[in-house]
Amino acid sequence: MSMKKLQVLMVDDDWKLRNLLRIYLSKEGFDTVEAADGNEAMLKIKNHSFDLVILDVMMPNMDGWEVCQSIRKTQSVPILMLTALGETKEKVQGLELGADDYLTKPFDPEELIARVHALIRRASSTSTEKTNNDVLNFPALTIDRDGRQVFVHDQSVDLTHKEFDLFATLAKNKGRVLSREQLIEQIWGYDFEGDARVVDIHVKNIREKLKRSGLVYNPIQTSWGVGYKFEAEVGKS
Repeated sequence: MSMKKLQVLMVDDDWKLRNLLRIYLSKEGFDTVEAADGNEAMLKIKNHSFDLVILDVMMPNMDGWEVCQSIRKTQSVPILMLTALGETKEKVQGLELGADDYLTKPFDPEELIARVHALIRRASSTSTEKTNNDVLNFPALTIDRDGRQVFVHDQSVDLTHKEFDLFATLAKNKGRVLSREQLIEQIWGYDFEGDARVVDIHVKNIREKLKRSGLVYNPIQTSWGVGYKFEAEVGKS
């Protein structure tokens, strides 16, 4: 029986770039679907299930951020954003909206393929990973690693794929300080262009979501100059 090909949605208003991506991805054995703008992308996402979305930031009508935000309302599919050189602010914004990774244009085809494989590998390994301590319980907080869900006072907290991975990794290593580099290595699985701020942004998002959900303490403690550690103590903020 032949294995089902992985499906990648490419969203970019530049047909030449879409063409290029299609050639590289097809060579790697992926099935590709194209969308020329955000509206078309949302239509395809509604009617189809993808393993990865490659999303350009700058597009007419509905930009990449809006598309990313809309996808995240319903799906945890890995999202790779494409940004023009030097758009640091935009990279940060994309990550805050739930993108998993970004690549700066112009990029090397090998680099793109490496990122695509890493994101898909991470997504599949985290969804099939089973351990004996699949459910982690803390005061007013439950992390179901197998079901990939977080509950505060029995109410589900909506975390993105990477936010969940980061939170679960910290919780699993409760009390131990993990550096940004260790977290990047474990969650992104390769050197993330040397930009460790991606971890800070995800931590900020998780903290805000937990607070909004009514958790009275902050379980992710900052270890200044080093990284973060998980402490589930009421009274700590």
